[in-house]
Amino acid sequence: MNEKQTKWKSRAMLFLISQCITLFGSTLVQMAIIWYATIQTSSGAWVAAFTVCSYLPQFLISFAAGVWADRYSRKKLIIGADSLIAIVTFLMISAIPHITDKTAVLGGLLAMSVIRSLGAGIQTPAVNAVIPQLVPDDQIMRFNGINATMQSVAQFAAPVAAGALLTVNTLSSVLMIDIATAIVGVGLLSVVMIPKPTIQDKGISVFDDMKKGIKYTLSDKLIGNVLAVYGLFIFLCVPAGFLSQLFVSRVFGETYWHLTAVELAGFIGMVAGGLLMSTWGGFKSRVKTLYIGLMVFGLLAIGMGLSKLFALYIALMIIYGVVITMVQTATTTLIQEKAEISMQGRVFGLLGAMYSGFLPVGMAVFGPMADVIYLQWIMIGSGVALIVLSVFVCMNKQMRLN
Repeated sequence: MNEKQTKWKSRAMLFLISQCITLFGSTLVQMAIIWYATIQTSSGAWVAAFTVCSYLPQFLISFAAGVWADRYSRKKLIIGADSLIAIVTFLMISAIPHITDKTAVLGGLLAMSVIRSLGAGIQTPAVNAVIPQLVPDDQIMRFNGINATMQSVAQFAAPVAAGALLTVNTLSSVLMIDIATAIVGVGLLSVVMIPKPTIQDKGISVFDDMKKGIKYTLSDKLIGNVLAVYGLFIFLCVPAGFLSQLFVSRVFGETYWHLTAVELAGFIGMVAGGLLMSTWGGFKSRVKTLYIGLMVFGLLAIGMGLSKLFALYIALMIIYGVVITMVQTATTTLIQEKAEISMQGRVFGLLGAMYSGFLPVGMAVFGPMADVIYLQWIMIGSGVALIVLSVFVCMNKQMRLN
């Protein structure tokens, strides 16, 4: 391995490690906050409020943040977002001992969740746009797979750590972990050299830059179709994926063992999917990787809806985790390879908006629907729709050629 190869690989891995560390801290604290609210209030309204505050601000700021990622130093944006979250968390830790009213504490945590969500919305487009600057084109899919593996491990470990820490420590002590991981993550990132993007049309406003990004996305048939397909995928995977706990409690039982097994299976699958994409790299055609992933996901949703044996359901859930990572990695890689470097922040801002927008919409549609229609039928219907979406991607001329 020559010195040039060693240099870009070490920079890329150091960048991914720094983001994995901060993701672990952020996820741990967010889970701890929601669980704290659940235990303190036993109120669905409070839990829903925290969930909305975790997604809505990110949705609202993500596209503007994409413009900033194309205009300013992406490294400084990531460090600034992490630092803002850490500062707000520190202020909350300092305030908690002086607040005696439980509702006031929850209100403060709610406000903190809003700011944390805004920080995540600023950070995410910049992170996704940095990877193509550090990694050669022929290695992007593999490094996205490595990134997916590391993120899955962090997201799996964080809830476990949050539950364990809350049982033996105060909320303030758990919040301190986010500050510690932010310091370590920012410290590692500060030594990674990331080129500053070339700014085009310096004189135009951020709003005009946003319009320019939308116009660019709509004019590029491949990128526009990829974003639309991703949004529909997130919406349609809600029944089989995000309502899995509800399905298991209704069909197989309400024991903690059943619910824990489902979460564990999903995360094992996502880690396996990340490892698969980091070693295999997907098909040569990124679009083929995408539509085959959608097809398999649709078949899995149908199989999960029809399954009567818990062991079979768990096996399908593991494969589900593999396939969702496959679809997300193919989507990210397509944008990184096809979008202009100067526009990637805005495109990834839109991609973030698709996730943080379509997920709550899907929950709002399918959640109440599951109270009046068998969830099994909804899962089967969403699986059929995903297969139709896969056929559309396969037959779409603008996408098929890539």
